[in-house]
Amino acid sequence: MTDRHVSPIARGLPPPGLRLRPLRPADVPGLLAVQRTCYGDGLIEGEAVFARRLASAAQCSLALVRGPDGAEGPLVAYLAAYRSVLGHITPLQGDFCAVPGTADTLYLHDMAVLPAFHGQGLAQRLLAAAWQGARADGLRHAALVSVQGTQAYWARQGFDVRALAGAAQRQRLAGYGEGAVYMVREGPG
Repeated sequence: MTDRHVSPIARGLPPPGLRLRPLRPADVPGLLAVQRTCYGDGLIEGEAVFARRLASAAQCSLALVRGPDGAEGPLVAYLAAYRSVLGHITPLQGDFCAVPGTADTLYLHDMAVLPAFHGQGLAQRLLAAAWQGARADGLRHAALVSVQGTQAYWARQGFDVRALAGAAQRQRLAGYGEGAVYMVREGPG
C-alpha cells in the first residue's frame, strides 16, 4: 500500500481542511463554544480561567481549526493539557500551575470535539500530537480525571484508574462530580 492510500490520521496529519496547532489565547471564545456544545453547562470553565491557563509556562494545549495555513477558520476541537507531576489534580476552575520539582506527567485536563466532526479521528490526532510532545519533554506518565461516563473511552486509550494519595487531591477529584475517577497511563504514548 502506498503512502497516498493511508489515511491522514494514520500518517499523523490532520484531515484535509483542518490544521493542528498550539491553542492560543485568541481561541478562548471558540474553546468555550466547543466546550458548551460538548458538555452542557455543568462543567463549563470560564474565559478568565482559560486565559490564565494559556498564559502558564506549563501548558501544552492543542487546537484543531478549520482552514489551511494562513486562512484559518473556527476551532473544531481542542486538548487542554499541561506538564505536571503524577498524582496532582487541577481543580475544576483551577489554573495550570507549574509544579515544584521536575514534571513527569502530561496532565490532560480537557478534550472536546464538536459533534459535527465526530468519527473523523480528531481526538486521536490531538492525543497523538500530545504524546509526541510529552515524549520530547521526557514525561513518563499521562494522567486525567475522567468525567461524564468517559472511563471506558480512556481505558481504551491505555489509562487505568488510580487511587490518589492525600486528602487534598481526593477533594479536588470530588469537585468534578459523581463518578469522576483519576486515571493514569504509563508512558505518554
